[in-house]
Amino acid sequence: MQARDRIVLALDVDSQEKAVSLVRELTDYVGLFKVGMQLYNSTGPDIVKEINDLGGKVFVDLKFHDIPNTVAAAGRVMARLGCHMFNVHAAGGREMMREMVRELEEEAQRLGQPEPITLAVTVLTSINQEGLEKEMFVRDMQIQDLVVRWAVMAQECGIKGVVCSPREITAIRRACGKDFKIVTPGIRPAWSEANDQKRITTPRQALDMGADYMVIGRPIVKAGNPVEAALKIIDELGE
Repeated sequence: MQARDRIVLALDVDSQEKAVSLVRELTDYVGLFKVGMQLYNSTGPDIVKEINDLGGKVFVDLKFHDIPNTVAAAGRVMARLGCHMFNVHAAGGREMMREMVRELEEEAQRLGQPEPITLAVTVLTSINQEGLEKEMFVRDMQIQDLVVRWAVMAQECGIKGVVCSPREITAIRRACGKDFKIVTPGIRPAWSEANDQKRITTPRQALDMGADYMVIGRPIVKAGNPVEAALKIIDELGE
């Protein structure tokens, strides 16, 4: 995989025009474009098709978490949209993930197209150990232990990868093997600010630890020259 293919650009904007402008400018410099709640809810699902038509691949980051039937139906919609990957919350449990995987496989076969890569969200990178204990009331487990348990459970349910902090990459790779996809947010180049992410790592560190994809947003989107910022990250990954 080339360095550029590992970069997932977070399109954290609420304007279709801004998103399309970024896609046009950066299609040759990043592997995927992440469409999250802000953009999806502002523009609707057609933004996925528009990015595809411009030659980009899309990671739909809506973190589905609901009863099994509802999430399975959402999985069918993701297949019809033609996204490259999407995610669900591992906290939704085994039945939810298994039902979604089954329905997704059936829909992809019906459409005669490849299945999107499914990812499980474990512990959000904005949550640290204190937050896990005092706000989520998980007091008998370290973050890394919980992340690994959810990753293994997701893999057993047929989910193809996980979204996790870079700090948990090594443990997940050891538990889930080399073919399990690892997507890491909380990535900040050494020359950028951390912002609201508490558990962060540089792109090169994440690559060395075994990440497949790295979600990077503000360091590129907010840069004076987004192409130059993307090229700096590609250079860092290629060192």
